[in-house]
Amino acid sequence: MIDSPSEVIKLRRGNFFEDNIMKGLAFIYCMQYIGYMKQHTFIRSIKRQSLSEQIYESLRAAIIRLELAPGQKIKDVDLAEQFNVSRTPIREAIKRLETEGLVVSEPGAVTRIKAIDLEEVKQAFVVVASLHRLAARLAVPILSKEQIAQLKIYNEELKRSIENDDMISAITADDRFHQVFIKASKNKEIEKVLDYLIPKLRRLEYQKFDSKRGLSSFVDHKAIIKASEKKDVPKVETLVEQNWLSLSDYLIQLK
Repeated sequence: MIDSPSEVIKLRRGNFFEDNIMKGLAFIYCMQYIGYMKQHTFIRSIKRQSLSEQIYESLRAAIIRLELAPGQKIKDVDLAEQFNVSRTPIREAIKRLETEGLVVSEPGAVTRIKAIDLEEVKQAFVVVASLHRLAARLAVPILSKEQIAQLKIYNEELKRSIENDDMISAITADDRFHQVFIKASKNKEIEKVLDYLIPKLRRLEYQKFDSKRGLSSFVDHKAIIKASEKKDVPKVETLVEQNWLSLSDYLIQLK
């Protein structure tokens, strides 16, 4: 194997046959060098979110937080102008949101943010509570000290956000608290179903957020943490399910 490109360049060219040999050797060396660099470099291609994915996530967050209100009309032309993109990624994002039940298309090419359906939310809560119970059952036996510490941190964040009347931060902290169990369960199917259902619940929670109810959840979480530290699986899964179902009862009766 030739040691460096400079060696190829320094070799004296002879007749036509020798000249072509030198070119071939130079080519082989360059290919070997490129192959070596591909295997040993830390530079890698970066996976970037598509425009459609970024727009989908932005619109989804705006719908959940009621920045785009239930029943509000949306137009791909207007959204394309706001995002400064073509209409194609907007339409792709809207199609995904429609599949998730957050957007509806009506006759006459009218697209709206779906109204909050209380019966649908109530049914979703039952499934969400059951899945969180299952996640807790799978997670508690293997929860680490670090994960227990995370639960305490997120619960304190919840309390602090409620005291500061910061609704978005409070709901975010609550999500993070429950995500500890979801991630620890190592069950991707639970995670996928919850990712589909949670937005339906969170819209109603944003609409009816109340600091007193939030503090009640903080107290529920403390009991969950205490039982988790003791590895009391039956108690944790029951407390987790009750935490979600009590939120359902509270939000539904407010409407």
